[in-house]
Amino acid sequence: MIDARGISKAFGANIALDNVDLQVEAGTVMGLLGPNGAGKTTLVRILTTLLEADSGRASVAGLDVKADAVALRSMIGLAGQYAAVDEILTGRENLELVGRLYHLSRADRARRAAETLDRLGLSDAADRQVRTYSGGMRRRLDLGASLGSSLDRVDLG
Repeated sequence: MIDARGISKAFGANIALDNVDLQVEAGTVMGLLGPNGAGKTTLVRILTTLLEADSGRASVAGLDVKADAVALRSMIGLAGQYAAVDEILTGRENLELVGRLYHLSRADRARRAAETLDRLGLSDAADRQVRTYSGGMRRRLDLGASLGSSLDRVDLG
């Protein structure tokens, strides 16, 4: 699923990654652990096409992160350390907003939002403002939003 070899990245004189190798098999749950400044976020940004490595190569789901960046972005999502949902909007509105970013039709946005809310156990809270959600509910909503158009391919069971 993830194959990274010789990944290096520097920001001026600060070397964030120095010849990093990482292989993760499909179906594996993996975490990156390390102290602040160890390069964890930099590596994730490279693997999710948000940043280019200075050297090395990486692929995710068989797609090269540089050459196939557009195709890869349609297959992956990124949920950060903190939930990135709009607290003023409802859960449904947050997910429909993501659907707009994926250029889904109004009907597809509504359908996918309803399906996602159901799959994540948030249907009862769908039309409440997110600021009324618990921390766990916000994380689930953030996960649903980060998976975007690929949620139907994920087994949450």
